[in-house]
Amino acid sequence: MTLAILRSLPRVKVVGYTHRTATRRRARQLAVATEVASEITESVSRADLVVVATPVCSFDEIFGAIADALPVGCIVTDVGSTKVLAHRWATKRLPKTAYYAGSHPIAGSEQRGVEFARDDLFEQTTCILTTTKQTNRKAVQTLRRFWSILGCSVKLMTPAEHDRIFANISHLPHIMAAALMNANDVEELKLASQGFIDTSRVASGPANIWADVLLTNANNTIRGIDRITAELAKLKTAIKAQNKRQIEKLLEKARDKRRALINYKMKKRELIP
Repeated sequence: MTLAILRSLPRVKVVGYTHRTATRRRARQLAVATEVASEITESVSRADLVVVATPVCSFDEIFGAIADALPVGCIVTDVGSTKVLAHRWATKRLPKTAYYAGSHPIAGSEQRGVEFARDDLFEQTTCILTTTKQTNRKAVQTLRRFWSILGCSVKLMTPAEHDRIFANISHLPHIMAAALMNANDVEELKLASQGFIDTSRVASGPANIWADVLLTNANNTIRGIDRITAELAKLKTAIKAQNKRQIEKLLEKARDKRRALINYKMKKRELIP
């Protein structure tokens, strides 16, 4: 994000902070921000916009830590994958003189660390802004412009709607990829083809970040697991009964839905053919 801002908004000063001394040193070497602060309160003390990009369960503590240092009128957002608890913690911890709305840019990879930063990550992607009836409208307008400048198509949702949808399309794929890896023997995996590698790619994501995601959206995730289990049971029953017609029907249904998804994404230019 900082690299994208430096490229797209060159007059904006970007101040970064991380609690790890080694990461701060590396961030300075790579010049991923205008300035890298040594204290979290220092990093936000002159900010117009603060973006929290840490594991979700740390938001409550971070909001409390920065609360007294936020300038009047400052906008606070985050890039976490779950939003209901984030909004709750922001309401509890942040001062009324600061304005919070959630952000979820649908971009990224399984890689982690400043070494993998790139300035084009948000181009032709979607960013979800989560708002409630209490969310400041001008703050939402500012965030909409901000993410649009970085290359995102912006959509608005309630926190509850966001968490329900992304449990299905984001959290479940990670769970399935992790389960697929754990269900196989290490030595046998050496024979895996590109299809297996593609299917299991997201299992490479940071465990601490994904544990927070699953725990802060537990009910929606559990319901999703139940739906996946039910679909697996359908296939299991058909295979056990040697019911080729039913197996083909289930596989064709999945293929048709995926084809429709790919066509939609290509039409929206979110995929390159």
